[in-house]
Amino acid sequence: MVKRTAMLANRQHGENQNAAPKPKSAARGNDADGHIGYILRLAQVAVRNRIERALADLGVTHPQFSVLTIVNAYDAPSAADIARLSLLTPQTVNVIVHNLERDGLIERTPDPVHGRILRLSLSEEARPLLKRCRGRVNEIEKRMLVGLSAAEERAVRRWLAGLAVTFGEADTG
Repeated sequence: MVKRTAMLANRQHGENQNAAPKPKSAARGNDADGHIGYILRLAQVAVRNRIERALADLGVTHPQFSVLTIVNAYDAPSAADIARLSLLTPQTVNVIVHNLERDGLIERTPDPVHGRILRLSLSEEARPLLKRCRGRVNEIEKRMLVGLSAAEERAVRRWLAGLAVTFGEADTG
């Protein structure tokens, strides 16, 4: 009964029952002394969400943007190549590629040597769309780097790339 009364009182005072609990120390995301993995995850989710919102009116999701970017950057990759490069499952990539092909943004052609492998390329329609998406994502990335010198930016890039290599390797014990 006491618990229910407290809940009703909180609702009357406008407290959101679905809100995340507040940390004991600094505000969420501002605790530079917190667990580094958690802070990296918060940053990754915040950037991904910002990219999703920036691309929404273009009808492109963040994973679709990633696939289009990889297809543009590599010479006729397969869906399996994209899965490895994008860190998405092959099943997820197949769904994304299917939807992009349905929308006329991706074209599949059989590999000349291994006919069962389908090579992907951007359609002519995809190129201007990808350029618009890239422009929006570039603005977000510029904002991420505000306040960093060129040397600091290089250091952050090296550090993050090093983490990807170190923790992307198979566990050896």
